[in-house]
Amino acid sequence: MKRVIISTISIVVLAVGGYFAYTTFFGKPLSPKEEVDFQYKDLNVHLVYSRPYRKNRLIFGKEEHTALVPFGKYWRLGANEATEITFSKPIVFVGTLVPAGTYRMYAVPGEYVWEVSLNSELGQMGSTEPNYALDVAKVQLPVQTYKGDAEQFTIQFGGNDVNAKIQLIWDITMVEIPFAPRR
Repeated sequence: MKRVIISTISIVVLAVGGYFAYTTFFGKPLSPKEEVDFQYKDLNVHLVYSRPYRKNRLIFGKEEHTALVPFGKYWRLGANEATEITFSKPIVFVGTLVPAGTYRMYAVPGEYVWEVSLNSELGQMGSTEPNYALDVAKVQLPVQTYKGDAEQFTIQFGGNDVNAKIQLIWDITMVEIPFAPRR
């Protein structure tokens, strides 16, 4: 009888331990990595970021209200590693000429206006603030109300080929960043 009980307990412990090991190493990540692409003629844009979920949290707001992304503070535009964007050709980023290359993209959200920047410092964890002296473009963009309700942070391309937009969407907030190939 003692062997049966010990064997049963051993099987249960192995099953539970195996389940936790599987979900930890092979389960769905909390903020999955995403890659999105845009192409127009010989311009290719490749963007890599991580997509956190809202999970009934206040996303954008005041720090004293425990917002996940407080107004006026650096945000890596996602989770985990810094968001990176690569342009195969020079582009115009909201009026600023940006050479071809790979950049770290980040924002400082505000209630009505966001400051979005491209920075040449790469290879840093996203939670580490960039060296602001290496910003190559810094723009102010109005906050829009998203018509849907985005549970998961999303970066997508919108607009048409010549006047494309990078759309940052989460919860009921959307910010659009116009860009175009250099002419």
